[in-house]
Amino acid sequence: MHKNKIDLILKQMHNEAKKRNAPVFRAEDSTRTPFQILVFTMLSARTKDETTMKVVNRLFKEAKTPKQIVSLGKNKLEKLLFGVGFYRVKAKNLLKVCKIIEKTGQVPDTLEELLKFPGVGRKTANIVLARAFGKNTIGVDVHVHRISNRLGLVKTKKPEETEKALLKKIPEKYVNTLNRNFVAFGQTICLPRNPMCSICPINKLCPKIGVY
Repeated sequence: MHKNKIDLILKQMHNEAKKRNAPVFRAEDSTRTPFQILVFTMLSARTKDETTMKVVNRLFKEAKTPKQIVSLGKNKLEKLLFGVGFYRVKAKNLLKVCKIIEKTGQVPDTLEELLKFPGVGRKTANIVLARAFGKNTIGVDVHVHRISNRLGLVKTKKPEETEKALLKKIPEKYVNTLNRNFVAFGQTICLPRNPMCSICPINKLCPKIGVY
């Protein structure tokens, strides 16, 4: 796919999802510091952004810093995180992460260091690096993987394959916002089932691979 075509697709995806007030944009407005972004991204795994936003807002009303979250203790933190998927596991991991950050004083800005955190995988680490530190990384979640394959940008089966393939094709200026825009578009138009192709602004540009 030609780079000019990629430019057009990404701009139209962003504009349409912004117009429809995609949950990921609202989440981005409410989580701005590296620590807030890390917490949100950790809690959002296998959970809708709207649910994660409610839980994160509830958490940050009680505790905003790593030290304050550690002081909550396991039982209270679990109650605050109730609603997100695997909330008990996430509470356990978040407490460990907060203890580490409390000692170091900051959220690390490298993939290697972030991957040392319990509960932080490659997708989460890349999203944090892109959103919190402006680095050219791509967090590949279900939306990114699905849409990039539907568009024919890649032909991959695993997230890491998708990440590598996209980094070779996407213009550098779009790399660190790609996850956000693909997720937003996946939440509003390019749905997992019954994508809204009839009103999609890139309908004529999309080969609709795998859509029946």
